[in-house]
Amino acid sequence: MTNPSCELDPNEDKIREECGVFGIFGLENAASLTALGLHALQHRGQEACGIAAYDGQQFRTERHLGLVGDSFTGDDPSQRLPGNISIGHVRYSTAGQTVLRNVQPLFSELHTGGFALAHNGHITNAYTLREQLVKKGAIFQSTSDTEVVIHLLARAKEGEFIDRLVSAIRQVDGGYAFVGMTEKLLIGVRDRFGIRPLLIGRIGNSYVLASETCAFDMIEAEFIREVEPGEVVVINEDGIRSFTAYPNASSRPCIFEFVYFARPDSIVGGKSVYEVRKRMGQRLAEETPADVDVIIPVPDSGVPAALGFSQATGIPFELGIIRNHYVGRTFIQPTQQIRDMGVKLKHSANRSMIEGKRVLLVDDSIVRGTTSTKIVRMIKAAGAKEVHFRSASPPIKYPDHYGIDMPTKDKLIAANYSLEEMTSMLEVDSLGFLSVEGLYWAMGEKFREEDAPQYTDHCFTGCYPTPLIDRDRQLLGGNQLSFLVEVA
Repeated sequence: MTNPSCELDPNEDKIREECGVFGIFGLENAASLTALGLHALQHRGQEACGIAAYDGQQFRTERHLGLVGDSFTGDDPSQRLPGNISIGHVRYSTAGQTVLRNVQPLFSELHTGGFALAHNGHITNAYTLREQLVKKGAIFQSTSDTEVVIHLLARAKEGEFIDRLVSAIRQVDGGYAFVGMTEKLLIGVRDRFGIRPLLIGRIGNSYVLASETCAFDMIEAEFIREVEPGEVVVINEDGIRSFTAYPNASSRPCIFEFVYFARPDSIVGGKSVYEVRKRMGQRLAEETPADVDVIIPVPDSGVPAALGFSQATGIPFELGIIRNHYVGRTFIQPTQQIRDMGVKLKHSANRSMIEGKRVLLVDDSIVRGTTSTKIVRMIKAAGAKEVHFRSASPPIKYPDHYGIDMPTKDKLIAANYSLEEMTSMLEVDSLGFLSVEGLYWAMGEKFREEDAPQYTDHCFTGCYPTPLIDRDRQLLGGNQLSFLVEVA
């Protein structure tokens, strides 16, 4: 759940990436391969990163604020973090500030031995569970919702370690993917709807867990299968065992993996993310055509959809906006005049492709509309005769509660204004969005409005697959929780 006191960057209108997780068992240079895997997953979180490893005698962890390439460079990470079992995490928090104590993997000494855990997603009853645990005497060392799972595991008393882990998992709700490790085990867990992704790969006789297939490509691992919704996989020297935390689990993966989060070269649910995004653009051209001279993507996430739009219409595709990839996080500028120039830190107009032309801008989505408006003004200042705008996803009308950093409903432009009003606010000649039906078409599916949908599409439809316990408690005027829980 987003902390309302957290100040958003006024120049940033994109939905923030979530987090990425990685784990490997059975190779002596496990930490080095983990660092490479995290590098491939860097797009899922750029605020912090960490690696944990076990060398047969002790656990070692290394956690940093910043990028993987800046944190795990120089000496081979396996020299500092030896062992044949390792897990890692790249992080973007969706509440509060990023501080080192919240950087993952988290590590604890349990009565069964050491345990490290990394998490992508959001536990939607984390506030409530944490309050209950604190009242029972639990002492938390972080403000991460991930730590709730460790405390539930520590207090479980029945059965073997995996039995206690399954017991702990059954008490949490939301969208999540966990990778964990003990002295002898690598563990992967996926929520009961498979909202957050988690995949299994293999290098020879060794196994790998990761958020996306691009991490397997980085280390030349073979993709085996996805972790099933509600499944707990346990990997040791004897291979993989599978346990079911939720016997009646059903698959509803997050459709935003295809819209924005996943890397274009990843395969998600057996589908090429790149090809799906191109199909979004093709369908967008059918649903909201435009009489223009040139199609320009808003980089980088708008590129495949813009290419699909161009191929469907024959209208030329050009790189009319050049992105600066070396900016990092935009600083908070001291004056309004300089703040208004902030978009130019990341994007520059390619005047030769724009001047005197009717331009169609294609982006993956429109959230608050602030950055979109600044980009439109930049294109007009470069001499465009007309500027039209298309979103390759449906209007975002509902906030996320499963680990995506998104403004509250009152800040979502499509939730509060009509198409005509948004057209005026964005200062464009026309505006169009892909329909929900069109999005499902691009996925190779037929949208089922009355039956349970195939994907978690709540940002567009308001259909949340799980109870939102903490949110509902606050909306109904329940006791205000006196602590901040950050989302991994």
